[in-house]
Amino acid sequence: MPTMSALIAVTTTLTTKWPSTPLLLEASEFLAEESQDKFWDFVEATQNIENDHDDSDQAYYDLILKRASVLLSPVQLNLLKFALSLRAHSSTVHSFQQIASNEPPPPGCKAFFNVHGQTSCDTERLKVMLDDALERPKPYLFKGDHKFPSANPDAPVVILYAELGTKEFSRFHQLMLAKANKGLITYVLRHFLSNPSKSKVHLSGYGVELAIKNQEYKAKDDTQVQAGADVNSTVIGENDPVDEVQGFLFGKLKTNYPELKEQLKELRKHLIESTNEMAPLKVWQMQDLSFQTAARILAAPSVDALNVMRDLSQNFPTKARSITKTVVNSEIRKEIEENQKYFKGTLGLQPGDSALFINGLHIDLDVQDIFSVFDMLRNEARVMEGLRSLLIDTPYIHDILKLNVQPSDSDYAVDIRSPAVNWINNLETDGRYASWPSNVQELLRPTFPGVIRQIRKNFHNLVMILDPILENTAELISVAEMFYSNNIPLRIGVVFVVNDSDEVDGMQDAGVALLRAFNYIADDVDSQMAFDAIISMLNRVPSGGKLKVEHVVGVLEKRYPYVEISSILGPDSAYDNNRKEGKAYYEQTGVGPLPVVLYNGMPLQREQLDPDELETVVMHKILETTNFFQRTVYLGELNSDHDVVDFIMNQPNVVPRINSRILSTSRNYLDLSATNNHFIDEYARFLFLETKDKNAAVANSMNYMTKKDDGIIRPVTFWVVGDFDQPSGRQLLYDAIRHMKTSNNVRLGVINNPSENLSNEKSLIARAIWAAMQTQTANNAKNFITKMAKEETAQALYGGSDIAEFAVGGMDVPLFKSAYESPNVNFLLAHSAYCRDVLKLQKGQRAVISNGRIIGPLEEGEVFNQDDFLLLESIILKTSGERIKGKIQQLGMVEDRASDLVMKVDSLLSSQPKGEARIEHTFAEDRYSAVKIRPKEEDVYFDVVAVVDPVTRDAQKLAPFLLVLKQLVNINLRVFMNCQSKLSDLPLKSFYRYVLEPEISFMADSSFAPGPMAKFLDMPQSLLFTLNLNTPESWMVESVHTRYDLDNIYLEEIDSVVAAEYELEYLLLEGHCFDVTTGQPPRGLQFTLGTASNPVIVDTIVMANLGYFQLKANPGAWILRLRKGRSDDIYKIYSHDGTDSPAEADDLIVVLNTFKSKIIKVKVQKKPDMMNEELLSDGTHENDSGFWTSLTRGFTGGSKPEEPKQEKEDVINIFSVASGHLYERFLRIMMLSVIKHTKTPVKFWFLKNYLSPTFKEFIPYMAEKHGFQYELVQYKWPRWLHQQTEKQRIIWGYKILFLDVLFPLAVDKILFVDADQIVRTDLKELRDFDLEGAPYGYTPFCESRREMDGYRFWKSGYWASHLAGRKYHISALYVVDLKKFRKIAAGDRLRGQYQGLSQDPNSLSNLDQDLPNNMIHQVPIKSLPQEWLWCETWCDDASKQKAKTIDLCNNPQTKEPKLQAAVRIVAEWSDYDQEIKGIYNNFLEEKERGTTDSYQQTDRKHPGETKLSFSFLCLVEDSECQCDVLTC
Repeated sequence: MPTMSALIAVTTTLTTKWPSTPLLLEASEFLAEESQDKFWDFVEATQNIENDHDDSDQAYYDLILKRASVLLSPVQLNLLKFALSLRAHSSTVHSFQQIASNEPPPPGCKAFFNVHGQTSCDTERLKVMLDDALERPKPYLFKGDHKFPSANPDAPVVILYAELGTKEFSRFHQLMLAKANKGLITYVLRHFLSNPSKSKVHLSGYGVELAIKNQEYKAKDDTQVQAGADVNSTVIGENDPVDEVQGFLFGKLKTNYPELKEQLKELRKHLIESTNEMAPLKVWQMQDLSFQTAARILAAPSVDALNVMRDLSQNFPTKARSITKTVVNSEIRKEIEENQKYFKGTLGLQPGDSALFINGLHIDLDVQDIFSVFDMLRNEARVMEGLRSLLIDTPYIHDILKLNVQPSDSDYAVDIRSPAVNWINNLETDGRYASWPSNVQELLRPTFPGVIRQIRKNFHNLVMILDPILENTAELISVAEMFYSNNIPLRIGVVFVVNDSDEVDGMQDAGVALLRAFNYIADDVDSQMAFDAIISMLNRVPSGGKLKVEHVVGVLEKRYPYVEISSILGPDSAYDNNRKEGKAYYEQTGVGPLPVVLYNGMPLQREQLDPDELETVVMHKILETTNFFQRTVYLGELNSDHDVVDFIMNQPNVVPRINSRILSTSRNYLDLSATNNHFIDEYARFLFLETKDKNAAVANSMNYMTKKDDGIIRPVTFWVVGDFDQPSGRQLLYDAIRHMKTSNNVRLGVINNPSENLSNEKSLIARAIWAAMQTQTANNAKNFITKMAKEETAQALYGGSDIAEFAVGGMDVPLFKSAYESPNVNFLLAHSAYCRDVLKLQKGQRAVISNGRIIGPLEEGEVFNQDDFLLLESIILKTSGERIKGKIQQLGMVEDRASDLVMKVDSLLSSQPKGEARIEHTFAEDRYSAVKIRPKEEDVYFDVVAVVDPVTRDAQKLAPFLLVLKQLVNINLRVFMNCQSKLSDLPLKSFYRYVLEPEISFMADSSFAPGPMAKFLDMPQSLLFTLNLNTPESWMVESVHTRYDLDNIYLEEIDSVVAAEYELEYLLLEGHCFDVTTGQPPRGLQFTLGTASNPVIVDTIVMANLGYFQLKANPGAWILRLRKGRSDDIYKIYSHDGTDSPAEADDLIVVLNTFKSKIIKVKVQKKPDMMNEELLSDGTHENDSGFWTSLTRGFTGGSKPEEPKQEKEDVINIFSVASGHLYERFLRIMMLSVIKHTKTPVKFWFLKNYLSPTFKEFIPYMAEKHGFQYELVQYKWPRWLHQQTEKQRIIWGYKILFLDVLFPLAVDKILFVDADQIVRTDLKELRDFDLEGAPYGYTPFCESRREMDGYRFWKSGYWASHLAGRKYHISALYVVDLKKFRKIAAGDRLRGQYQGLSQDPNSLSNLDQDLPNNMIHQVPIKSLPQEWLWCETWCDDASKQKAKTIDLCNNPQTKEPKLQAAVRIVAEWSDYDQEIKGIYNNFLEEKERGTTDSYQQTDRKHPGETKLSFSFLCLVEDSECQCDVLTC
C-alpha cells in the first residue's frame, strides 16, 4: 500500500476545443438574453473596463458583477454567477468569432467593421463605404445579433467586429453610436477577439462514472506506463465538509480538535484501508439497503442531509457495508409505503423511480441538460420577480404561477349555421339514410377500431367554400361526391364565392353561371341533383383549363332541352339566391384564401387540401371527433332530442370570425411588470424612462370606458391605438365601443397615434376624447366618445362646428371645455412618443393591445371589427382572464387596481414560452420520510420537490444538483424518499461525480482556480475500474490526454494521480428529414454542412428511422445543403423549421451558439423530372464530382488520388473497434497480420469514440511505416434509440447498429475483423466472396470441439427453436455488402428490432451477435465457410491447419487471460508483438527528438479527413495545434 503522501486519485476534466472566451463578453450575452436594452446599457457601462481594475482575475470578475448588478435583480445576479461558472455563453461568444473568421478580418486590424460586404478598420474610409452602401445588398443578420435600437430602419447596416472593453472597441463604438443616433446607420455589434486566449474553457454540467469492472476474463495490458508528474495532483485538498468514514465525521472532528490533526489523519487512513478492500455482501444483507440508506439521510440534520445523500450515493460501493448496520424505524417505512401509493397513482412513479419538480414543472435530468434547466430557472425567476414587483405577496405568487394560462392549441371554428351554405344532404331527414338508427346511444356500442358508425345525426359536417373558376375546385368537389356516394355519415355543404356585382350575369361569368344553374336545379328537383349537375359541368373542363360559361350551358342543354337557358343564367334570372350572402359569409368569417374546407366549422390547413390527403384527413377527423361525442353522450351532455349541429356550434371554440392575426401563435407582449408613480403628463420625464416604466406610466394614466358603472373586476382590458382624427382610427374605436357595450368583462382605453406633427387644429377629436375622459363621469364620457367616433361628427367639427353642440345629457360642459381648450398637450406628445419608441408603430398606424398583448401594426385598410374584439375577449376569458381574476379576487383590493392587476399578470404569464402544464402536488406525508429545507422569509423562493430512491444513478446526479441550487437561489425544498424493498443485488456498482459549481472560484493569489473537475479520492485499490463520461446529448467528447488505460484503471499499480483530460470535440446538429410528397424519410439522402468558402466540412446520411440525421460542428454559423451529386439532382429542399434562415431562403443557415441541443426539421421534395428516380439504386456508382476521389489518400502528400473506378476494385475496407490498451495492442497486431498477408491496398476504419489518445497518436506513424490508409469514424448514439449503460455493450452496439451511416456511400463492401484476431490469408478473397444476395456474411460457430457441448447455448431453449435448424453465427468476422444493406433498409430493421428487444435488460446478452442471429428471418445471413474463423474454444485442433483467421475467443471453461492465450495458441503472435513494440519505440524516440511532426501534420491536413468521419487528430503534445478544424 503506498503511503498517503503519494496521493492516489482519479481526476477528470473536460475542456472545449476553442480558446477561452473573456467573461466580460459572456456576461454581455447573459444580459442580451434579458433584453437588448440591458445589453447596450452594459456595453456602455463596461466599455473602458480594462482601465478600471487592478490586474488580478478576481478584481476583473468583481467589476463585471458590479457593473451588471445595476441592471439585474439579486436573484438574476446569482444566476449570472452560475452562468459564468457554467461558461454557458462561451459558445455564443465563440459563434461570433467563427462568423468573423468567415468575413475574414482585414490583416493587422484589432477590430474592424463591415459595410454591406466591404471590410476595413480605418475610420476615415467609413464615410466612403457608406456613400455607396445601399447599392450593395444588405448583409444577413442572425437572430442572435445585437442591433442598436435605431430610428431609421432603411439606413445602411454597419457591423462592428470588436472586443468589448478594449480601447479599440471604445473608439469605434463612440463613432457608431453617434452615427446610429442620427439615423445614418443601423449599428450591429459582433464579438471578435483579435488575440484569442491560449487556454481552453473548462466545462461543467456533466457526470463522471467510475464503474467497477467484471474481472471474470482478464483484459488488462501488462505493458508498463512510464511515470511522469501529472497536472492535477496539486489541486486536491482534503476539505470535504462531511468527510464521513465508517461513521466518523472527520470534517467535524478536525474543526473541534485541531490539535489532534495528525492522529486523526492516521486514523482516517487506517479506516479507509480497512473498508476499501470490499468483501462482497451476502444477499440477505442487501435486501433493505435502499430503506437503510434513506434512514441514514433522514437521521442527519436537514442542513447536512443533502451532503450525506451525495456522499452515500456517489460512493455507495464502499459505504454499503456500514449502511447494512442501520436500523430503519417503522414510522419511516410506513410513511414511505403510504406515499408510494400516491406517487404511483398521480405521478405514475414506481418504487425506485425518481422525479424532480421546480415550481411544478417536471425536470428530467436524464434528458434535460443543465443548460436548459438553467434557462428554465431564469425564466421562472423573471416571472416570480415580475409578480413580486406587482406587489403580490410570496405565498400568492406560487398560486398564480400554477395557473395554466397558455393559449390552448384547440382549433377555432366558425359558425356553419348560415343560410349562405347550400346543404347537399341531411342525414337526419334524407330518405337514403332512413334505415340508420337515430339514437345517440349507438355511439357507445362497441365496434372494431377504425369503423365509422352510421347514425342518423349530423355529427360530421363538411362545408366547402369554393370559387368555381379556380382549378382545384373540381378535385375538391369530386372528393365530396365520393364521400356522398359511399354513404359516409358526413353532411356536405357548399358555399359559392362568385362575383357579386349587379352588372355581371351568368352569360358573362362562369362562376355566376354555375351558381344560378345550381339554384335552378335545386329548386326544380333537389340539391343532390344540382350537385350532380355541377360535377358534370366541372368534369367538362379540360385539365389545366378553367371553367367557362359554355361548360355550364352544355350540361343544362343536355338535361333541360326545352328550357330557355338565358332565363336561368341571363340578366333577369330569378336564381340569384345566396350570391351576395355567399361572398359576405366568406368575408365575414375571415377564413383566409380560397378554397377553404371546414370540418364542423374548423378550417383545414392548406396542405391538407390535396385530394388524396383530404380523404384521409376527413376520415381521421371523423374518428377523432367520435371520441369527443362518445364522451359527451356518456356524461349525458348530449342526448337524442338535442340538435347536434347546435350542440357543436355552442362549443367554446366556435367564434363568429376567425382572424389569423389574433389566433397566430407567435405573440408579442408588453412588459407590464413594473410598478411606479409616473404619469404621462410629465412629458419630459416620461421620455427618459425605461421601456418597462413607460408602460407602467401609460397604464397609470389610462382612463377606461365600461358598459356599466358597477364596481366589478373586469378581466379584459383593451387599449385601442390609432389616429382618431383619421377615419380608419375612428372606425377601429367605434367597433371597440360597440363591442364593449355588449360585454361587461371589458374595459376600453385609448392611445392616440397622430399621423402628422401635433397641432391643435389637427387633433380636435383626440383632444375631445381625452378631455371627456379626464372630466366626465364614466357613463357620460362613454356616450360622448361614441358620438366623437362617428364620421358625421368629425366632418362637422372639421367643418367648423362648435364642440359644445355634441355634448350629451348630463355632461358638465364648462369643465369639459376648459380641459379641451387647455394649451397643455403633453398627453398627446407622450402617446405619440410611446407609439414610436415602445410599440414601434409608424405615425398614424393602428393597433390593439389586449391585456398587454400587441396586435398590430394593422395594415392600411385591414378590417378589424366588432367580431374580432369578441374573438379576442373569448380567447382571454378562456385561457387566462377568468382564472387570474379568481386569484386576484382573493387578494381583496379595489376594483380598478384589481382590473389593472389582472391585465398585468395576464401579460406577464402569457408572455412566457409555452411549457408543459405544471403539476399540482398535494403530498400526503412529509413528517418522517422527507428532507425539508425552508426558504428565507420574505424573498421570492423556488418551490422544489424531488422524489428519489437514494441508491440509484438518479440520486447520484440529483444530490449535487440540489446542493448547487440551494446555494444559487432561495428554495423551499422537499425530498421524498421512494425506496425499493427486497433488493437481491448491489443497487449501485459505480462511483459517480457530477461536475457543477455555483460560481467561479479563485486561488489565494486572486487568479482563477483551474476549472471544475471530478475527483475520486480514497478509491478501493483492489478493484478494476473503467471511466465513463455522462455528457449532455448533443456533445461529442473525446479523451485527449492521459498515459493510463481509462478502460482498466487498477489503482494498486499506480503511484500518482490518474488525470483524464477530455475535450468537447463537437456540438451535434441533429435533424429529421421527410419527403413532403410521400411523408416518408428519404433513405440515403445526404446533407453537407460547411461555410460559404468551404461548403463541405462534414456530411451525413439520413436514416429511415424517424428520418434522423446528425452532423458534427462547433459554435458558429453554418450552411446546410443537399449533397452535390444524386441527392442534389433528385431532391430540393421544400421547407425547414428550427433553422436560422427565413423560410424562403435558398441556403439553410444554422447557427450553433449554445451548449443545448439543436434539432431542426427539413422537408424535401423530388424535382418534377425526377419523380421516378430512387436515391439508392443498384446500377449507379455514387461518384460525386471529384469529392469521393480523395478516398485513396497518400500520407506523405506526394501520391496522387487515384481514379475512383480503379479504387472501387482496389482497396479493401476493414472496420474494427477497440477500447482499452490491451485491445488496442491486439488491434495493432491484427492490422500487422492483415498487411503481411494481403497484397491489395488496405484501408482501416476505426470507431473513434473509444480509442485512447496513445493509439490515435501512434496510428499515423504506423500507417506511414506500413503503407496502409486509415480513417477514424464516429457517430453519436441517437437519443431516441434505447441507450446502453455499460461501455462494453455500447461498443457492441456500434459494431452492428450504424453500418449504413458510419461509412461514406462510396464504400460498398466492408469487412469487420475483431481486434483480437490474427489473419493468415489474403482478405481480398473474403471481400470478393459471393454473398448470393444476402446483405452480410458471418461464420457459423464451430461445433467440432465436443468437450464444450455443455456451453453451446444455441443448441437448446429459445435459440434452438428460433433458428429452426439454421446455424448460430459468430460476430468476430463478417463481410457486409453495404449497397445491398442500404437498399433493403437492413440498418433500419436492425435498429427497430433492437429498440423492441433492448427494453428488456435480459435479452440480447451478446448484443452484436444475438441481434443479427435473431433477425435471420428478416435480414438473411450468408454462412461463410468454417475455415474463415477458427477459435480454440469451439473448434478442434485438427481444423487449425486450414484456418484463415484465428480468433482469441473467451473460454468459459478455463477463463484463461487473453494475453496468455495469444502467446500459447498463435505461434506468430509474439513476433508480431515485438515488431510493433520496435516501431512504437522508434516513434517515441523520434517524438523525443521532435521529428514526428511531419506525420501529425500530414494527418491533420490530408484532404479526406474532412469527410464523413471528419476526424482530425489534434495531439496535445503538439503545441501548434491550437487551431480548431472548424475555425482553421
